[in-house]
Amino acid sequence: MPADSGYPAYLGARLASFYERAGRVIALGNPQRYGSVTIVGAVSPPGGDFTDPVTAATLSIVQCFWGLDKKLAQRKHFPSVNWLESWTKSLKPLEPFFEKNSPEFPELRAQTAKILEIENQKMEIVQLVGKDSLSDEDKLTLEVAKIIRDDFLAQNSYTTNDAYCPFYKTFWMLKNICHYYTVAQKEILRTKEFATGRVTFAILKDKTDPLLFRLVRMKELEPSDGEEHNVHELNELFNDITKTFQEMSDE
Repeated sequence: MPADSGYPAYLGARLASFYERAGRVIALGNPQRYGSVTIVGAVSPPGGDFTDPVTAATLSIVQCFWGLDKKLAQRKHFPSVNWLESWTKSLKPLEPFFEKNSPEFPELRAQTAKILEIENQKMEIVQLVGKDSLSDEDKLTLEVAKIIRDDFLAQNSYTTNDAYCPFYKTFWMLKNICHYYTVAQKEILRTKEFATGRVTFAILKDKTDPLLFRLVRMKELEPSDGEEHNVHELNELFNDITKTFQEMSDE
């Protein structure tokens, strides 16, 4: 088995040098100071420490693990990072930024990860007995997970609207997707015990098809149009989701 004694003493320094990116950045607290970007810090995986010294030394620098997935690449899903295997230790240091700019973001991120995790669990059932065996709530989860996978996590670097995604756009896309999921689940559960007028997934999808189409098209907003314009469009979609489900609830 590989051990520290099997590698030269300069392993950590060489890896740090590899991951160090040259760039013109402004140092915090000193706008006149410029330098290169260096990521440092000690981390360990959720399940414990890695025994491979190369992996352990790398994690101590990058503070995250990106699980590249060959199957995603074969499906032309880029970046081909497996969202279930990947993790980061950078959330804690970023808390002050989120609290100042987007207090809702950590919760939205956690809800999104939960939706993808549930989808992964339910797919085993789908492969065995088919999608029709799932409850309406689970069918909705799979539908929203598909939007997250194919229209939020997948990016095309050759298009101007998708090559770069500013944080405000990321935040509002997640907010709208999670908002739709939350209110749709509530509507299904509200009528679950009704003898008549029950809202099934099929009925829900038919009535909210325009909203689903707009959720898919959110990624096509051009960052070059400016934050004010794009936030207005995304906020309008958020309000339309609320209005549509309120009307369904009043029927």
